[in-house]
Amino acid sequence: MRMVDGPPVSGRVVVRTARPEEYELVGDLTVEVYVHGGLVSPESSYVATLRNAADRAAKAVLLVAEVAGEVAGAVAYCPPGSPYAELAGPDEAEFRMLAVREKARGEGVGRAMVRACAERARAAGLRGLRLSTQRNMGAAHRLYERMGFVRTPERDWAPVPGVDLLTYALAF
Repeated sequence: MRMVDGPPVSGRVVVRTARPEEYELVGDLTVEVYVHGGLVSPESSYVATLRNAADRAAKAVLLVAEVAGEVAGAVAYCPPGSPYAELAGPDEAEFRMLAVREKARGEGVGRAMVRACAERARAAGLRGLRLSTQRNMGAAHRLYERMGFVRTPERDWAPVPGVDLLTYALAF
């Protein structure tokens, strides 16, 4: 398998490493997307993890997507050895907590962040890139599949009872 380029991402989307002064904004954005999007209950202990962008920046690579100077999305790129990597093997990277503001959806923001993660993994000489996703995230599944990711049902898992995650992989 290899990454399929797909339609071009808008030239307006810039993906870069998050700056420390943006960590609170990124945490709030991630909670907004996951909680208000119905992906995580507001009472879930996972909300604290989603909010803690500074920890992701310290233990992974925290990327943001900027559109017209405004942060429109964020993702944690997890290289080998990152404590945030939950299912990647030693020669793979993973990305987690991909979040795109509602008003920026359909603008290529998610695609640009996934591409940035794949480019980092390739540049590091890794064999592939992995991710976990919830069953109800159909639009995300379609994006991953268009980009060349394939389902890896043998790696599906549940971090807590009642939260069943599907897994995908992109090989280089």
